[in-house]
Amino acid sequence: MSEWTNAKLCDVANLILGVALLASPWIFSFPSGTASQNAVITGIVIAAISLAALAAFTVWEEWLNLIVGVWVLVSPWVLGFAGTTAMHVHIVIGVIVAVLAGFEIWLLYQRPPRRTAV
Repeated sequence: MSEWTNAKLCDVANLILGVALLASPWIFSFPSGTASQNAVITGIVIAAISLAALAAFTVWEEWLNLIVGVWVLVSPWVLGFAGTTAMHVHIVIGVIVAVLAGFEIWLLYQRPPRRTAV
């Protein structure tokens, strides 16, 4: 990691968001149940994907983070904890994770091909 690019900064931000989501049931006192379980599991998944992307970048990690971010965003309605503090936390973190992952994917496809020395 000799060079800090925008993609690496996005991965670090997603790592922090994953840890925040993992800790959110204790920080915001979620009731035990699906909201807490979803926050812990998806927080671990987001953090693990972000660590993997920092170690060795591949595009599938960003697509997976995008999918998990969208899941975190819609999970309050799918799992039935809409209208709670947990819903607000999930929405905010889900939107940010999905936007960061989408931005990384966009960056990947917007870069011109690199020239190689002959």
